[in-house]
Amino acid sequence: MSSFERLSAYSPYGLAALRIITALLFIEHGTMKLFGFPASQMSGSLPPLMLFAALLELVGGILILVGLLTRPVAFLLAGEMAVAYFMAHAPNSFFPAVNQGDAAILFCFVFLYLFFSGPGAFSVDNRKAA
Repeated sequence: MSSFERLSAYSPYGLAALRIITALLFIEHGTMKLFGFPASQMSGSLPPLMLFAALLELVGGILILVGLLTRPVAFLLAGEMAVAYFMAHAPNSFFPAVNQGDAAILFCFVFLYLFFSGPGAFSVDNRKAA
């Protein structure tokens, strides 16, 4: 067995790290919209669609963080990010680096991966029943 093959034993922990860091970054997008923290260029009340997105980011991010209902929540959040990309970013340019849609694309595909892979280690979904 090669040293790279031995790394497979740590796969659930790598997946958990990806899930947790992604969730923390995603929650930040929700708190920016809802609470202005960290500071954002958004001001005033949010339009209904942005408010809905912010709530999905905050609540969905927390659920992904703890690994609760990971697969259905990840599927929902992947859809949110696809909609966000095509509504807010793609009309500005074809190129994600230009239209600032890189994060939306990455979030979308990380959430799709979590939908297919599950939450990994350290999740409520995978806790052992006593």
